[in-house]
Amino acid sequence: MVNTHKIVVVTDSSAYIPETALVGLDVAVIPLWLFWDKDRLRDGVDIDPPAFYNRLKQSKSLPTSSQPSPAEFVNFFLHVAPAGEAIVAVLASSKISGTVASARAAQEQLPTMNIRVVDSLSSSMGLGLEVLAAARVAAAGGSIDEAALAAEAMREKVHFLFVVDTLEYLQRGGRIGKAKQLLGTALNIKPILQFREGVIESVSQERTKRKALTRMMEIVEERLAGQQMAEAAIVDVAAEEEGNEIADMLVRRFGTPVIHRSPVSPVVGTHVGPGAIGLAFYSEP
Repeated sequence: MVNTHKIVVVTDSSAYIPETALVGLDVAVIPLWLFWDKDRLRDGVDIDPPAFYNRLKQSKSLPTSSQPSPAEFVNFFLHVAPAGEAIVAVLASSKISGTVASARAAQEQLPTMNIRVVDSLSSSMGLGLEVLAAARVAAAGGSIDEAALAAEAMREKVHFLFVVDTLEYLQRGGRIGKAKQLLGTALNIKPILQFREGVIESVSQERTKRKALTRMMEIVEERLAGQQMAEAAIVDVAAEEEGNEIADMLVRRFGTPVIHRSPVSPVVGTHVGPGAIGLAFYSEP
C-alpha cells in the first residue's frame, strides 16, 4: 500500500545531528533546557557548543539540565504536524532523562494525532543514528510503522562508546548509572563507557587518555567481528583534534564509508565534561 501521509520525524537536542548528515531529510528538534546561574537556556538555540565550552572554562558554577515539559511537547507536536501528519519521536534514553515521559504525556493529550514515541536507550549520536534511520525511511515514503521499526532496529545494533577525562560531571548530574563503582578510582583512570539498555556502564579502565582511545579501537574491532562498519559518528567536547584523529583511524583501520563529525550539545556536555570523545557505530554483513 502506498503511504499517503507525511511522516514527521522528531528528536530532542541531545542528539545534535550534524547538518551534513541531514541532507535530504526532515528532522524537527525540540530543545532541552539548560539552567545556569540565573539563565534559562534552550539547548542548541540560546547557547551553542563553542559558547557553552567558553563559559564552562570561566564559570565557578556548573549548569543543570531538564527535559521539555508535556505542555511544551504538545505545542511542539502541533507545530511540526499541523495538518494531521504522523509523528515518530525518537528521544533520549528514558533511563537518564525524562524526555520520553514528557513526550508520552503529551501523546495522551493528543488522542487524535498519530504519534509514536521511541525510547532510544541512548543519547548524543547513539540516538542520532536511530533518528537518521527513521528519517531515511520517512523520506523514502515509508509508513509510520516502518519509520518507528527502523529506529528500533537501529537501537538493537548501534554501539555507543565514549571516553571521559573525569567522572565528576556524570556523578554531579546523576547520570553515572552502573559506572558508579569506578568513582573510588576516578582520579587515576580514563574510563571507557557505553550505553547498555539505556544506562551508562563501564567497559574498560585505562591509565591514560591515549591508552583509552587505543583500547576503544580494539573494542570496536571486537564488536565488528569481521563485518563492515556501515556508518559511524564521532562526537567530542572541546576535543576536536582527538576526534578527528579517531575519524582517521576508522578510515585506515576499518575503511568506514560514512563518518559524521559533531560536537555534543551543551546539555550532553554538561554531563560528560570537557575532553570527552564518543563513537557511535553499527555494522552490516
